[in-house]
Amino acid sequence: MMKNLIYILTTLILLASCGGKENKQAEKNTTPTVSNNGQTISFPDTESIAFFKTEKVNSNNITAEITAPAKIAATILVSGEGANQNIVLFENTELASSYTQLIQRQINISQIQNINIKQKQIELERTKDLHLHGAATGQDLLNAQTELSMEQTNLANEKAALIEHETNLLSAGFSPNVLRKAKAGTAYLICDIPENQISKIKEGNVCNVLFSAFPEEKFTGKIDAVADMVDNATRMVKVRISVNNSSSKLKAGMFANVSFGINEGNFISIGKNSLVTVQGKHYVFQKINDNTFERKEIQAGQQIGEKIIVFSGLDNGNEIAVEGVMQLKGLSFGY
Repeated sequence: MMKNLIYILTTLILLASCGGKENKQAEKNTTPTVSNNGQTISFPDTESIAFFKTEKVNSNNITAEITAPAKIAATILVSGEGANQNIVLFENTELASSYTQLIQRQINISQIQNINIKQKQIELERTKDLHLHGAATGQDLLNAQTELSMEQTNLANEKAALIEHETNLLSAGFSPNVLRKAKAGTAYLICDIPENQISKIKEGNVCNVLFSAFPEEKFTGKIDAVADMVDNATRMVKVRISVNNSSSKLKAGMFANVSFGINEGNFISIGKNSLVTVQGKHYVFQKINDNTFERKEIQAGQQIGEKIIVFSGLDNGNEIAVEGVMQLKGLSFGY
């Protein structure tokens, strides 16, 4: 009986010892091998690498959406007094003043050019002829020349003032010519777009407009113009958008959000969680065989939603890590 007990205990100890060695051996086999200055990470078996989820990348036509706050800066109304031009109702009183004075300056310029100067030129020619025949004095000739010169000076002053008012309107996103020809029942919105996005905004394109006053109603706008100047402080550019306001429900000063659908082109894109950035360089981890990842440097573009555009470094069909990326980063860079 005693001999049988000793035999059983000895057998159990040997089995336990063997099991411990096997566990130690199994733990040892899960350790990845990092080589090539951290660029290559190899795992001993497919079970060890199964923790890292991957997906294949492919190029697709990518469309982004830019959303910008906007405000109705002006509405066009029919003149109740039967004037030749429609009324432009500005939200900004300074712009209203500039537009009113611009119209007055244009009237003044037309008066000076077509009537005053022509009349003074005729009077000067007549005085010259009279002076030539002794019927007018030298003082009469000098006075006629002075009067013509004064009208020419007035014309120059009016043109200078006109340019000032025109500049005020243009800097706010309005063309005076467009305002003069604008149809009644039109609302003009102004929004600011970042300088680095302005090349993607095309005149004539449509956009979606959602007004704070009408949250359940969608409006369609048309991009009329992009301003010719960039704000030095904000690096933003003003964009003018026209919206049909035949119902007259849209009022100057109303707030809105404008959405522009932007076609970025055909690019490979990756999920933002696949990307790691170290010392200003961008990397992903590409699976090159069943047990091995390789660190790849890429040229990354802008982020659109949850995706990041890749300009170079990946090809269609490449398989990259999408889960466990931070663990691979730690193995690759040593932290």
